[in-house]
This record gives sequence, C-alpha cells and structure tokens, in this order.
Amino acid sequence: MPKSTEPQRKVIADAVVSIDGYTSTGPDDDMSWAMEHITSDQSEILYEGIWRGVSTAIVGRTNWEGFTSVWPGLTSDPNSSARTRDLGNWLAAVEKVVFSRTLQQADLEKTEWTNARISRNLEAEVRSLKAAPGRDILVLNSASIIQALLKADLIDELHMTVVPATLGAGVRLLPDGFASRWELAHATTIPATGAVALCYRRP
Repeated sequence: MPKSTEPQRKVIADAVVSIDGYTSTGPDDDMSWAMEHITSDQSEILYEGIWRGVSTAIVGRTNWEGFTSVWPGLTSDPNSSARTRDLGNWLAAVEKVVFSRTLQQADLEKTEWTNARISRNLEAEVRSLKAAPGRDILVLNSASIIQALLKADLIDELHMTVVPATLGAGVRLLPDGFASRWELAHATTIPATGAVALCYRRP
C-alpha cells in the first residue's frame, strides 16, 4: 500500500502568559488580568490566523468548564465582535477532545457545545490524532496538557501571548527541569495593550 503524501498534522499549543511565566493564578482564575489583551482587535486577528487552520481542539477539564460557561454567552451577544462570534461558533462545532480523570461523557453533553468526547490517555490520543487525516491540532491554553506534551516531544508549535502583568504565583506554562530548543517563527507586538505574541517552532 503506498504511503500517504499528506503532511502529518501539527500540534499547536496556544497560551496566554504573564511576564513572570504564569498562565493563571489557579483553578478559579477568571483571567481578568489578561482579558484586555485577549479581546483586543489585533489579538483576535492573530488568534483567527491559528484556529482557522485547525480541525481538532484539545482542552483540559478546568478550561473546558471555564470555556463552556463563558463562550456560549459571548457567541450569542450581539455586542461581541464578528471575529468573537466566529470563534465561538467554531469552538462549539469543532472536534474537541477533553482530557480529564473525573469528567464523564454525560457531563460534556450537558453543555451547548457539540462534537466533544472524553479521553484519559493524553500521549496515546495525541499520537493517534497526529497520524489521522485532518488539519492541525490546537491545545487551548491548558498548562498541564501543554507541559505533558512538551515532555513527550509532541508539540510542534508554541504560541504565547505575553501580557504586561506579573502574577507572582500560580500555574506556570513551562514544566520545571524541561530543556529544549526552539526557533522563533514570528513575533507581533500589540501596541494598544503592550502584549507580545510569539510563535516558536521546533528546529
């Protein structure tokens, strides 16, 4: 049987971080420290450039619960920007894999979002997704998942929006003791908010 000529899907990790390296203050963080930057017009253009090339989204339990409590309202709000509503509709419909030891499939079906399933084995699932046909795979701001995939050498691109705030403590994006090398693909400043969007790729 001839080998497929289709390129293997990339795993893209996207996260918002403070300048001292934290993605949140903890599980109850409302991300208010970063919302000005996340919702800026220029940030929305950058995020759109990522998610439109993706056909599978990966998320952990904490972000699943946070996203599904906020995004349906943003999507239906007539005051939301067209890009916000487009992203909300994409999030609702795209294939979503939720990694959790405690959530059950029935928990996902209680939300307004469709096309979501539970998985327990992160590394095996991601390897299977990479080998399957489709567009790229996006990890949505879930630090624990990003850390595990970095250690397993399964992340191809690392996108970070660095916002001009320090949190002092919380959940770090990068795992302790993890050494690696990356190449800067592009960097974009967001003058209105002072944030910097960075994209790194494996050499």
